[in-house]
Amino acid sequence: MPEGSAQQRKTDNSLVKAVARAFRWKRMLESGEFATVAELAEREEIAPSYMTRILRVTLLAPNIVEAILDGSQGPGVTLAPVLEPFPVEWDEQRRRFSTRAIA
Repeated sequence: MPEGSAQQRKTDNSLVKAVARAFRWKRMLESGEFATVAELAEREEIAPSYMTRILRVTLLAPNIVEAILDGSQGPGVTLAPVLEPFPVEWDEQRRRFSTRAIA
C-alpha cells in the first residue's frame, strides 16, 4: 500500500460471531443460568468440545477482541488459529496474532 494510505478494514463475520457467542455463553455460565459447559452445550445443540474452544476467545487480550470487532485484526487472525490453544499472557497473544500492543 502507498505510504500514508489508510489500511482498509475487513470484518470477519465468523470471528465476530465467535466473539459474540463466547461472551454470551460466558455470561450465561457465570450467572448460574447453566451449571456446566456440557449443560449449556446441550441447550445450544452443539458439542461441548466446540463450545470450550469458542469460550477460549474470552481469554484474548482486549485489544485483540477490539481489533476483531472493528475489522482491523491482522491477516493471520482468522477463526481457525483463534480456536487453537494460545498463550494466556496478553503480550504473547499479541506476538502470536501480530497485533500491536495498546497500553
